[in-house]
Amino acid sequence: MKPSRRIASRLTHLRRLSAVAEAPTPPPPPPPPPSGARPVRIYRRLSPLAGFGGSVSKTLNEYFMEGRKVSKIDLVRCAKELRKYRRYEHALEVMQWMEKRNINFAYADYALNLDLISKVKGLDAAEKYFNGLPESAKNIITYGTLLNCYCKEANEDKALALFKKMDELNFSSTRLAFSNLMTLYLKLGKPEMVPSLVEKMKERKISLDSFAYVLWMQSYASLDNIEGVEMVWQEMLNDSSQCDDWVVYSNLAAIYVKAGLFEKAESALRTLETVMKPQNREAYHFLISLYAGTSNLKEVNRVWESLKVAFNTPTNFSYLVMLQALHRLKDVEGLLKCFKEWKSGCSSYDERLAKAAVSACLEHDMLEEASSLFDEAIQRSNRPFFKGREVFMLYFLKKGEVDLAIEHLAAVIARTEGEEWRPDAVIMDAFLKHFEETKDIDSANNFYELLKNEMGVKVIASKVLLKTYIAAGRTAPEIREMLERDDITMDDELRNLCEKVAHDSCAGSITVGTRRFDVHN
Repeated sequence: MKPSRRIASRLTHLRRLSAVAEAPTPPPPPPPPPSGARPVRIYRRLSPLAGFGGSVSKTLNEYFMEGRKVSKIDLVRCAKELRKYRRYEHALEVMQWMEKRNINFAYADYALNLDLISKVKGLDAAEKYFNGLPESAKNIITYGTLLNCYCKEANEDKALALFKKMDELNFSSTRLAFSNLMTLYLKLGKPEMVPSLVEKMKERKISLDSFAYVLWMQSYASLDNIEGVEMVWQEMLNDSSQCDDWVVYSNLAAIYVKAGLFEKAESALRTLETVMKPQNREAYHFLISLYAGTSNLKEVNRVWESLKVAFNTPTNFSYLVMLQALHRLKDVEGLLKCFKEWKSGCSSYDERLAKAAVSACLEHDMLEEASSLFDEAIQRSNRPFFKGREVFMLYFLKKGEVDLAIEHLAAVIARTEGEEWRPDAVIMDAFLKHFEETKDIDSANNFYELLKNEMGVKVIASKVLLKTYIAAGRTAPEIREMLERDDITMDDELRNLCEKVAHDSCAGSITVGTRRFDVHN
């Protein structure tokens, strides 16, 4: 049997197995609270969706069907909290759920919705939403949010044009507007533009806040000017209103870590601990990550224990931060101990933590332990664990065992019916690198056959295939016709690759899937 047919047969078999063995079973909704009981906070229902999937609108509808009530303020707080943890799609779904129920938006709510639309759907959708707002809602808040969207996407032309219009409307003389432009220039690799913006702020009598100080410090750090960073730091210390913001100390520490100045970094972190509030979970997360950056395992463990004292039950995200720190410090024993602690008390299984544990095991060639953790994750989460399979793909490609990597790829494709999967660019690049280095045409063909029907991936798979032919010095005159029959959309890069593969002077034949082409060597 040809390799491509073996893969196709295995794919069909995996689809059948997955339909029976791995079909997700949603957890039953909790019972309604007894009369007089305090209602369950709605955020506690929405937060676990990151770990096991699910619909925000369905969860909210179920919550109300149980006879529970929630205010508009609570819903907006949920959206902001979800945004804080980069759960942008879920946050936007909350806002959309409110819109469908004709819940009136305040100006700040329009701004929040605009920001989320930009993050989830892109700038075009954000502009359309902004243009459709009532004129009364096109104010300093929503203009500032749109400027923020342009700056985060590094769209310099639109950002500067909007800033000019805001200037005409007298909307631009704010710290936020200038901080957005600073962010823009840092993203564009133009840190030398930031100090001039600070001078303009001072000319307009706009006082700097901690965020502006941080961006100003980062501009000098980007220029490898630690003296400049410390000059800004000294100016901030003279501004007594900004000396108690832990965020400034965390950013200063991060700059020192990147520069390899660990002693100064740890001094900043010790000060951070004196000014942060005990119940600030995010501050603990930064402490753990930055102490990991200084390779100080002792301090990482100390801060973790302090976090557990401050919060009786660490969140899944707190455990994830700790696992990532231990992974960075190569403390696999401590990592597995921490992971076991989380599993024993978690209320919702989170695949991100399982991925961190699997990655650490594979990095230390603990294949048996990684496989065991992977199987457990699939069983406990009732989901296919695509990200875990991607980790195995990278591991096996690194070991040169491409057949095992493709087996995991086949298992992913088998479960994509009804499931969204978009491989990280790192995955596709790893397959391409292996195929080009080994000139493994057969495996590249199998790779293409698996992905040729997967939307959003098949064009990349086609390019991987053609680049492999070129690396191997092989050609196929009818390759373009084959891709067109497979409904592969041609872009300029793919057309150029087709030309190279089709028109080189060679002799022989190759097989792509079940199709055979005459070629020349």
